[in-house]
Amino acid sequence: MRAGIDGAAFRLLLVATVLAFGGYSLLLPVVPLWATRGGAGPLGAGITTGVLMAVTVATQSATPWLLRRLGHRWVLGVGMVLMGAPSPLFALSAALGPVLAVSTLRGIGFGLVTVAGSALVAELVAPAEHARAASRFGLAVGLPLLVLLPAGVAVVEVFGFTAVFVGGALPLLGAALMPLLRVGRVRPVAGSGPAEAVGAAPRRRGEAGPFLAMLACSTAQGGLITFVPVTGTATAATIALFATAAGSLGGRWLAGRLADARGLGGRLQLPGVAVAAAGMAAEVVAVLLGGAPLLLVAGAAAVGVGFGLVQNDSLVQLFALGGPAGYGRASAIWNIAYDAGTGLGAVALGAVAGPFGFGAAFAAGTVFLLLVAPLARWRHGR
Repeated sequence: MRAGIDGAAFRLLLVATVLAFGGYSLLLPVVPLWATRGGAGPLGAGITTGVLMAVTVATQSATPWLLRRLGHRWVLGVGMVLMGAPSPLFALSAALGPVLAVSTLRGIGFGLVTVAGSALVAELVAPAEHARAASRFGLAVGLPLLVLLPAGVAVVEVFGFTAVFVGGALPLLGAALMPLLRVGRVRPVAGSGPAEAVGAAPRRRGEAGPFLAMLACSTAQGGLITFVPVTGTATAATIALFATAAGSLGGRWLAGRLADARGLGGRLQLPGVAVAAAGMAAEVVAVLLGGAPLLLVAGAAAVGVGFGLVQNDSLVQLFALGGPAGYGRASAIWNIAYDAGTGLGAVALGAVAGPFGFGAAFAAGTVFLLLVAPLARWRHGR
C-alpha cells in the first residue's frame, strides 16, 4: 500500500538511507588510502573499490528475486547489517587481502540496500510523485556523501583510520529501524506475464540510454573519489570531495524541480553527461598544471552536478519504462550502472594511471563520457 511522499513509511526510508549511506560515504575514499598505507600502488588502491562494487553489482542482480520472496524490510535490514558490522574489521590489517575480504562482505550488504531502497521509492508513492520522491531520496543519499565523504579523509588526518572504520558501522543504526517499516510484498500486476513480454521488448531497449549515461558518469566520479585523495593534498582532496558530493546533491534536486515544473523528465541525461565531461576535462588540465587546486575543485563540482542530473532523470525514466511490475528490475538496472561505474572508475582509471599518470586516467574518463553522450538523448515513447 502506497503511503505517499509525506507518509511515515517514506520518511522512515529516508532516515534509514541517510544512516546506510553515512557508513558508505565515510569509507569510500578512506579504504583505498588505507590500502596504499599497506603498500598497495594505484592499481591495488583502485581494486579495493573495484571489488566492493563488483560484489555489489553481483548482489544487485539477484536482489529483485529476493525482494519478491523476502520483502523489502528484510532485504534492507540484512543489507545494512552486512554493510555496518564488518567495517571496524578494516583496522586489523592494511594488507590488500584482508581489506578485500572485508570489502566483499560490505559489497553484499550494499547491493541489497541500494536495490531495496531505490525500489521502495517507487513502491511507497504514486507514479505522479516519482520525480519528487526520487529527488528527496537523492537528498537522503547525497547529504551523507556531502558531509561524510570529505570528512572521512579529514578525520583520518586528525584521529586516524580506526575512528573512521568504527564510524563505518553507522548502517547498523538503520537496521535497528527496520521493525518500524511496514511494506507489503511486491506482487506482479495483471498483464505482467509472458504475453506482455512482447510489448516489453521496446521498453527494455529504451533502458540502454539511461543505463549508459549512469555508467559513464559514475565511472568519472568513481575515479575522482578514488584518486583525488591519493594525488592531491589533504586540504585540496577534502574540498574536491565536498564539491563533487555537493554538485551531485544540487543536480538531483534541480532534476526533480525541472521534471515537475517544466516537464523535462527524461530530457536531462544528455545535458548531465555533457556537464560531467566538461568537469573531467577540467581535471585533466588541473593535473597538467601540477594539481591546480581551484581547477581541481571546479572540475569535481561539475562532475557532481552532471551526475546528479543523470541520477534523478534516469531513475524516473526507468521506473516509467518498467511500470509497477518492473520497479525492482528498474532499481537493479540503475544501481548496477551506478556501482559498476564506480568500480570501473577505480580499477580501469587506476590501470591507466599506473603507467601513464592521472592526467591520462582522467582523460580516459572524459572520452568515455563523450562517447556515451549521443546515446543519452531522450526519445519520445521510449
